[in-house]
Amino acid sequence: MKRLLDRSRLLVVAVLGITVSLPAALGVGLTTGVATAAPGGNKPAYEQTRHLDRSIVVGGQSLAIDSRDMTVTVDRTTQLRGRERVNISWTGAHPTGGRASSPFGEQGLLQEYPVVILQCRGLDDPSLPLDKQLSPETCWTSSRAQRSQVVDETEAVWRHDAFATDAARGQKYGLDPIPAECNDVANFSTHITPFRAANGTVYASCTSETMPPEAAIGAAFPPAEQAAYSDLEGNGHTKFEVRSDIENESLGCNDKVACSIVVIPIQGISCLDEDPACSRGGQFEPGSSNFANQGVDLTASPTLWWAASNWRNRFSIPITFGLPPDACTVLDDRAPTGFYGSELMSQASLQWSPSFCLNKKRFKFQHNKMADAAGFTLAENGGGAAAFVSGEHAVKGTDPMAYAPTAVTGFSIGYVIDRPGNSGEFTGLKLNARLIAKLMTQSYLGSELGRAHPGMSTNPVSLNVDPEFQKLNPGLDTITREAAATLLSLSESSDVIESLTSYIAQDKDAAAFVAGKADPWGMKVNPSYKKIKLPTPEWPLLDDFVPVTADECRQQNPTPYFTQLAAPVNSIRKIAEAILDAWPNVQTKCERSTITDPWKIGRVDRQGVGTRFMLGVVSMGDAERLGLDQARLQTRNTFVAPSSAGISRALRLAKPSKSGEEPFTLEMADMVKANAYPGTMIVYTAARTANLPQEDADKVEQFIEVATTEGQKEGYGNGQLPPGYYPLKKTGITAPLWKQAQSVAAAIGEQKGATDSDGSTGGSGGGAGGSGGAGGGGGTTDPGPGSVTEVGGSGTEESPTDEGGTGQNGKGGEGDQGKGDTTDDEADEPELVAMPPTTEVSSPVAERALPLLLLVALVSAIAANLIRLRHLRRRRS
Repeated sequence: MKRLLDRSRLLVVAVLGITVSLPAALGVGLTTGVATAAPGGNKPAYEQTRHLDRSIVVGGQSLAIDSRDMTVTVDRTTQLRGRERVNISWTGAHPTGGRASSPFGEQGLLQEYPVVILQCRGLDDPSLPLDKQLSPETCWTSSRAQRSQVVDETEAVWRHDAFATDAARGQKYGLDPIPAECNDVANFSTHITPFRAANGTVYASCTSETMPPEAAIGAAFPPAEQAAYSDLEGNGHTKFEVRSDIENESLGCNDKVACSIVVIPIQGISCLDEDPACSRGGQFEPGSSNFANQGVDLTASPTLWWAASNWRNRFSIPITFGLPPDACTVLDDRAPTGFYGSELMSQASLQWSPSFCLNKKRFKFQHNKMADAAGFTLAENGGGAAAFVSGEHAVKGTDPMAYAPTAVTGFSIGYVIDRPGNSGEFTGLKLNARLIAKLMTQSYLGSELGRAHPGMSTNPVSLNVDPEFQKLNPGLDTITREAAATLLSLSESSDVIESLTSYIAQDKDAAAFVAGKADPWGMKVNPSYKKIKLPTPEWPLLDDFVPVTADECRQQNPTPYFTQLAAPVNSIRKIAEAILDAWPNVQTKCERSTITDPWKIGRVDRQGVGTRFMLGVVSMGDAERLGLDQARLQTRNTFVAPSSAGISRALRLAKPSKSGEEPFTLEMADMVKANAYPGTMIVYTAARTANLPQEDADKVEQFIEVATTEGQKEGYGNGQLPPGYYPLKKTGITAPLWKQAQSVAAAIGEQKGATDSDGSTGGSGGGAGGSGGAGGGGGTTDPGPGSVTEVGGSGTEESPTDEGGTGQNGKGGEGDQGKGDTTDDEADEPELVAMPPTTEVSSPVAERALPLLLLVALVSAIAANLIRLRHLRRRRS
């Protein structure tokens, strides 16, 4: 309750549709570079160049030993959300030596000359009050070793820093007196960088016990701060995860508290005197790795990021956060109107909700995530005003249901895979339908425990050692992993699973594999899934194989092994965050508190950087929000990424229904044949056009009209369309979708749809990823932080056989995954086949009608439209 009250005090200023950026609101004139939002463009949001140098003392004379110009760019700085990753690139830094296996947190300390990246509370503006300025004390780190040093006098290089104050060169510095719990050593040099929390608490940060609670061992989130690698040319790139006060209350960043990303190039300490330790140049050659975790020269170590020589070279990038997920709960005490269904809408709903609840002429919109079919059933039966679905669902009652196209988005295969040899993340993953079928049918052994499974003993242990996968993605390691034997997926019914399994079903090689035909290398389908009927909206766990083993843990916990590997979850967002954290949901870890306690089986540990390999089914919105890489899926003669070019080709194939109120037909086989992105899905707002209470009908009509007009403007602000969604427009390839949305909105508002006394109104499947029935699990009524994410990423086609890009707005992977597909229909018009013209429909009766009757009909239509217009104006006012 206290936290809710605190947030309500913070959220006292809200602008309809858009929140105020912090630097502007505070009147800050920053001198550290220009930071602006650049949605959909190629120009970075921040770019700054600084001159770096280092000097040492030789023979009593100061000697400059290094001089360089470094440029830092950041792609996004405004309207950020917790756990979102931004792309940071740089050139001209000192090449890194002794590269650590992981750049995150304490694991990144044993290397030389990296680029340290931190999130700090405050702005780098000396004109602000001290408590509003950033400093090393407001920068977040997750371990004591990054903040507190107690070393022998001969190694205390910060005491010889030419740019440090006299006080900072003292033997004891940071806290006075040094707390007893810091275990100080009398004759050693001690430097403590305490952490000052948003609530004013000062944490000594000299032991694990004196760190903030979010830095505790086993914390909910892994470290986000990095000591990132620069190549031999001094260039580097990384994705940096920002945290809001929801994830890190002590750091305290939110839409009202100014924060910054601080990039600190480790250039080496500039020495005041001829101290040998201060003057060292590093033990490792540029470009080398430090797999053995050997000691490094402290003067070139990221451990001393706070030292004056390093801190003075910082790049301070102001960032702002969007409204928190609970903003409408805090700011609007009206009862919400629930829309139920597809999680594909989560990221859009996150940005659209404030534009409704902060406008008193609108209603309080709330998206409750649940299975599409379950949401549709609620809307049909009166349990909700409307549903979000991605295909046609069977109507079981007598009231007609109409579908308004509201968003174009889809699913993708998100992944995190490391290249061998400590050479960074792998991008450009290629998958075909048969590989996905192998993963979904649990046909990889997982480990030697799966070897005894009947009918598949000679199958590969995991995806990365499958010859078919290696042919498409050469050069990856051959370390077998249980996590690489599965595709993390959903445990409940979803139109996403319907669409994914449609992709498998339409492919002759994948379908033959599922039917029992071995692949060219002899791999066979898991017999438990042989001839499973596809497509399906819900993937069953059919394998009940329990390994026979002498392992005491498994004897005490006899559980179907392949179910433990699959371990599906009930939320697409959970899958995306698991990939972000490289934390497989595989449930095979044996542990117990003491040797006398019984064994328990639980979730395996997070994967270490350098050996990560994990895939999952995600929404394009979540993938873009969290900066996940997304696989390219095989089509007729290429591999297509979730780029605007691939999505636009899919939309050209969408065919409207005859009634104009049912979902468009978008066949998977047609998309594959046209080299469109197979994961493309259209999300509809479905509601009754008869017997829906007029108050709800008015709200649904208003929602559709707002969402398909101002809600289609691309951006990161309130009411805008986030990355990962292809905008609906009045013109171009989305014009038919937009037109149906407006007509369906009017029909829902009028509530004059014809009912069917036989209860046969509506369809039963079909459409894009449609699913029949009303299965699926429950939803949540809290639009919390774990329910919304964003899509984006852009890509350009590289060649006729390999399309690049992972989205629309340039947030895809690095390397060969292009940057900059436009979402403008006309921009990619030349490379796309024109959509066939709509067939004209005429009425024979009308053709024979007398001219007088035509004139009467025309006058009547005009009068009806005028009445309708007045009705709409009254409703919107």
